[in-house]
Amino acid sequence: MKFIVKLFPEITIKSRPVRRRFIQRLQNNLQIQLKRISDNITVSGFWDKIEVVLPQESLASYEAVCSAMQRTPGVQFFIQVAEYPLGDFQDVFEKTLPLYVDRIKGKTFKVRVKRHGKHDFTSVDLERFVGGGLLQHSESAGVNVHTPDVYVDMEIREASLYVVEKQLQGLGGYPLGSQEAVLSLISGGFDSVVASYMTMRRGSKTHFLFFNLGGKAHEIGVKQVALHLWQQYGSSARVRFISVPFDEVVGDILQNVHHSHMGVVLKRQMMRAAEQVADFMKIDAIVTGESIAQVSSQTIPNLTVIDQATKKLVIRPLITMDKQEIVDKTKMLGCFDIVKMIPEYCGVISDRPTTQAKLKKVIEEEACLNMDILNQAVLNSQKMQIDEIIENLDIQDDIEALSRVSENQVIVDVRAPNEQERKPLNMPGCEIILVPFYELEAAAVTWAEDKEYLLYCDKGVMSRLHAQNLQEKGFNHVKIFRPLV
Repeated sequence: MKFIVKLFPEITIKSRPVRRRFIQRLQNNLQIQLKRISDNITVSGFWDKIEVVLPQESLASYEAVCSAMQRTPGVQFFIQVAEYPLGDFQDVFEKTLPLYVDRIKGKTFKVRVKRHGKHDFTSVDLERFVGGGLLQHSESAGVNVHTPDVYVDMEIREASLYVVEKQLQGLGGYPLGSQEAVLSLISGGFDSVVASYMTMRRGSKTHFLFFNLGGKAHEIGVKQVALHLWQQYGSSARVRFISVPFDEVVGDILQNVHHSHMGVVLKRQMMRAAEQVADFMKIDAIVTGESIAQVSSQTIPNLTVIDQATKKLVIRPLITMDKQEIVDKTKMLGCFDIVKMIPEYCGVISDRPTTQAKLKKVIEEEACLNMDILNQAVLNSQKMQIDEIIENLDIQDDIEALSRVSENQVIVDVRAPNEQERKPLNMPGCEIILVPFYELEAAAVTWAEDKEYLLYCDKGVMSRLHAQNLQEKGFNHVKIFRPLV
């Protein structure tokens, strides 16, 4: 069985050396992926196409081969063809009829012939002959040269005839690795996932940088979605997953920055950390999932101030996309069910955040920060190859959540201080302690072992993530408090 892979149109308009390089890259990428399915599959590159041959002994892998090619950047579409020696017109018709007689039943059709080489007939001559034969020997609804229901496609190359059996759509885009590498800031939310995919589709080897604000459980979820993206759309190139512990950086911001500027300062700190990681990896561009005005930190004035924290190029593939478009894209990518389980974790919740940040004011706010904390966080980052992530990482669901409090239990309000002040937790008769999430590990060491500590936050996200993190560190007397609504 043979497939003819057609190139993304933008590849075909490149200069000869660039086009040749792109074709070779695409050929190599397909070889890497298809060899994992069967060693017997051959991939051959030509000037205007790539041919993939699936031998008889590997036909059981047909679905896997088609799926892999559909998910390979650089493939515009590919066609499954039946190959024959070129005979006379009657022979061509007889080869075509059994492949299309059922497909055109009750439908209109049009025959299309492409020729390469010298022949004593024209493409139109053959189209008319085969079309007339199909019209006479099938139950079609007739010929429609403008808007047919079915195209009957064939290609003639010198002395060979290729009759198209099926056409399948690819991703388009440039072959992975044909463009320079980028570093994508992935949070596990819809936006960063789609942004990462879009740079992969554009041909950039996309490494993942995660700022951990929510403990191990959050990291597990983000690793899962990054692994899925890589396996589905980028597995022809090895990339890295870097996790930076950012809770102390957030704590520094919460204690020293005015609430109206916390979001912008957090993004600037992320840019600074990303720049350090990118410098180490010799990468020139940072990718984010920001879209104009989606949240307060993403207004044009705020994005302008954020970008000035780094000398790297900041790429925002989603800059004009609507949220629903982005969510729909995750469904197409097969990521929706994973992403919807990952909380949009934000360690900095600004009260009346500014939408018109001024660089001078932001710099004044940042003067109170301890940049050694940021630098240490980068030094403490964990780096791994994406394929080293264990696939069976699951967020635990067995952390007990209580709605009532007994005598030996203490409620721990883990929200940021401004949230604690703005909306105090009122539970008469209950012991409540205020421990911002970024101080939890240090505080837990002092907690009495004969009491149970119930972590609380507004939405139950931070409390669950940090409860699991503490339990994994041996604090088994930690649970979650979820008041009845």
